[in-house]
This record gives sequence, structure tokens and C-alpha cells, in this order.
Amino acid sequence: MNSGSVKKSTTIDTDLDKAWAKISKITKLDWLQGQKSTKYLGKKKSGIGSKRSISFEDGSDVEEHIVGWKPKEYFSYVAVSGLPLNAYHATISIEKIKNKTVKITWESYFASDASKKEFDAFIEFLSDFYTQSLKNLKNEFN
Repeated sequence: MNSGSVKKSTTIDTDLDKAWAKISKITKLDWLQGQKSTKYLGKKKSGIGSKRSISFEDGSDVEEHIVGWKPKEYFSYVAVSGLPLNAYHATISIEKIKNKTVKITWESYFASDASKKEFDAFIEFLSDFYTQSLKNLKNEFN
């Protein structure tokens, strides 16, 4: 079994409330690289216990469940299907740096029984995916 993590951050010139309002809308992911559509799975729309399904342009679908939620600080989720992994836990956190600047950090931990070569390729893919998605998010505030 292989395990690993990816952590990427960006700073955005906006206030904490506006940044949280954007990232906490768990099905409004126009900034997510390659995302085609996202929908709620169930009646709960935010907080622990809410669920979403993300469809990507490559035809893949990922189901995620929110497992941690602290307004204006972070939310955490697990992927329950759609990734080539046995386990995936991620957190998107937000931190006020100064009055009109925030730092957004996206960090995940995961495990897979894929070959070392396949696993290393996935880490590279995920790292690029986080970097581009955070760049897209930052551009939404420019």
C-alpha cells in the first residue's frame, strides 16, 4: 500500500468573509480545474454530513462527503468513490493574513494499492490539479 499527501496554498487579495462565501458553496465549483458540473447528494447543503457529486470533463465522477466544518476556517471531506485510491481525506482551509488578504490551503492525505509508478503519477496529477484550481480561484477575485 502506498500513501502520500499533497499540500498547495495561494494568497488572495480579498477579505475573509468573501473568500469563505466562495469556497464554502460546495457545489459552486466553477474554479475547479476540469469540473463540468456539481450537484448535492441529499438535502443538507453545507456543514458536516453534506454530500456532493462532481462530474469532470474527462467523464469521471467523484462523490465526496463533508466530514469537518468550521465556518471561516476550514472544511474537510472524504472521497467515497471515483478516485483510483483506497482512501482520500482533504481539507481546504482559510486564514486571514492581513485586512484584505487571505491564504487558502488545500491539503490531502491518501492511500492506494496501485503500483508505485501509478501512484507517483497520481501524486503529480493531483499536485497540478490543486495548483491550477487554486490559480483559477484566485483569478475569480481579480
